[in-house]
Amino acid sequence: MAVRHRLIKVSPQTVWAVLADGSRYAEWVVGTSESKPVRGQWPQVDSAICYEVRVGPLRLTNETAVRHCEEGSELELEAQAGILGTARIAIELRPWGKHCLVIADEHPLQGAGGLLHNFGVDALIQLRHRAMLARLARVCEAQERAEQLESLRGRNRPAALGVHGGRA
Repeated sequence: MAVRHRLIKVSPQTVWAVLADGSRYAEWVVGTSESKPVRGQWPQVDSAICYEVRVGPLRLTNETAVRHCEEGSELELEAQAGILGTARIAIELRPWGKHCLVIADEHPLQGAGGLLHNFGVDALIQLRHRAMLARLARVCEAQERAEQLESLRGRNRPAALGVHGGRA
């Protein structure tokens, strides 16, 4: 089993907001591009997103479905990988002080990937997870910075103009 973790220096709510937006999947999942919801309301159970994997001139379209969801803390996905079959990807969020510990656990589930699963495959998944969690951290930290900036802008706006000192 390939399990990897990373401390992301934002709140678990910020990480969940990114995970719960199916249109942002390609921003943090290594090897994917152009994700979009195709079924249900992501990340509810049985909802799915479609995404594209580009390998040189080849473009492969795959789908990932939600198999388990505990809002704000757990998301378990089944990702299709063409002829390799499917993989189970579990993402757990744990509060760690004011930050979020993200634990990713992935293993082949069905098809050729499951039959060929070995230590070498786990090593490759570990490398992919390292990159994926780094991307997720960048996306979440940028999200939090944008939210903080927007909050500051909102606080610095003058209050709505009212009638002050005027005659009635």
